[in-house]
Amino acid sequence: MACAFAGNYKQLLSLRTILGVGEAGYGPAGVAMVSWLYPIEKRARMLGIWGASQPLGIGAGIALGGLIAAQLGWRYAFGLVALPGLIVAILFFFVKDYKTVALVKTIQQTSAEAVSKMKMRAGDIVKEFLRTPTLVFTYLGFTASIFVTTSIMTWLPTFYHRMGGITEAQASIIIALAVIGQPVGGYLSDLWVKRNPNSRLIYCTITPIISALLLFAAFFLFEGNVQYIVLIIMGIVVTAFVPAAVSVTQEVIHPGLRSMSYAFAVLFQSLLGASLGPIVIGAISDATDLQTALRVLSFFLILSSALFFTGSFFYKRDFNKVEKIAVETAS
Repeated sequence: MACAFAGNYKQLLSLRTILGVGEAGYGPAGVAMVSWLYPIEKRARMLGIWGASQPLGIGAGIALGGLIAAQLGWRYAFGLVALPGLIVAILFFFVKDYKTVALVKTIQQTSAEAVSKMKMRAGDIVKEFLRTPTLVFTYLGFTASIFVTTSIMTWLPTFYHRMGGITEAQASIIIALAVIGQPVGGYLSDLWVKRNPNSRLIYCTITPIISALLLFAAFFLFEGNVQYIVLIIMGIVVTAFVPAAVSVTQEVIHPGLRSMSYAFAVLFQSLLGASLGPIVIGAISDATDLQTALRVLSFFLILSSALFFTGSFFYKRDFNKVEKIAVETAS
């Protein structure tokens, strides 16, 4: 809302930067909240529904903001679009929270039955992550897939603008289909986890491979309307892994570190995936052409699949070593 009152570009840039810092907090906090509210057998589908809110909100915000800006000016677009967020922020004061989980570790004494609790220090927290290879491979697998989705979101509208056939808005719909892919992906992941507790990362292995095959077919075998239909299907499948991968970040770490665990996932995918993807694909496009650059993305999806598959070998061990601490509702 403050952006509506910016007097010059520097002020607007500063306010937008502060806004970005503030918005970044909702992801880790929201994932930890949903993970607390729902048991493991329902967690992925609920995270899938939660995850679908982001592309849905982005699409609605862009459409509404553009309409308001066209009719009333950009200041009104900032000011009026802020109102729903303000209402939700007030409502969150009445949402039940969970008690902060104490960061303690269990120390086994010399006696087989004697144990004690010790507060975790910064070094203990770092070791908690470094000694959990499932998390490391999940972060990297997540990053490789986000490298692809961000690159497609950035460059596919340009590709179709150059090639003709469909509008840039129609091209943008492909990534917006995460609204479908994430809830469906979460539902399927939960169905499988009931039969096989180690299936989370196996599921994350399969969906990038299917996406890679669809992307490969779209840019190597097809063109025109058929290519667009194949990419639409890919747009649904390519985000289906997200709820399962996010669930893993919550299931193999101390309950008091769940927010931080997802925060690291976001940090990895933002710095190495979302930031680098468009730049690398743009550079390849400059050296060759855009279609060749988009074809390369199939190999990053295969890399993502391989990383998730490697992480699956450690999941059961890392899951079993997590202390089963009951998370209570805050008063």
